[in-house]
Amino acid sequence: MGTWKSRGLRGSTLEEMINLSNEKYTEKHMALIQKIPTPIKPISIDKESRHITLAYFDQKSTVDYIGVVQGVPVCFDAKECNTHTFPMQNIHEHQIRFMKEFELQDGISFILLYYSHINEMYYLPFNKLEEFYDRMKNGGRKSFRFEEIDKTYRIRGYNGVPVHYLEMLAKDIAARDSGE
Repeated sequence: MGTWKSRGLRGSTLEEMINLSNEKYTEKHMALIQKIPTPIKPISIDKESRHITLAYFDQKSTVDYIGVVQGVPVCFDAKECNTHTFPMQNIHEHQIRFMKEFELQDGISFILLYYSHINEMYYLPFNKLEEFYDRMKNGGRKSFRFEEIDKTYRIRGYNGVPVHYLEMLAKDIAARDSGE
């Protein structure tokens, strides 16, 4: 029997791990988070199987997830990176605008960022994301480096929750409350 070699969380597996975490949070009455489906417009449907065989994105999506954590509205996007440099082109202007508006309504926006090549995940608070975005818009770097993110926001699994991001959300809230 051959050995299985982990290649880390990949693509839809990242989403599956976050979805599983959200299910665990719901079961434990800690949070209610939903995956936002990307709107599509079907072009061609197989009549026998009734499956969509051709479609295009109907409109720009906002974020991957939205919900509430113990009375706090949250929205976030999950991103994957396979190098130490994350290109800002992977986050679109309409997403930044949505997250900023969400924050203006006293919600909390963030990114869950998975570095697949080192198998590490981080919580990136919106204020830091916006800083990187503004830097790019003002003619600066069009990416940010692994070294630029706060390593104290590393996410680990805990107690059956593979992506335990609520701990980092609490840290973000505490930093906001203390004015950091």
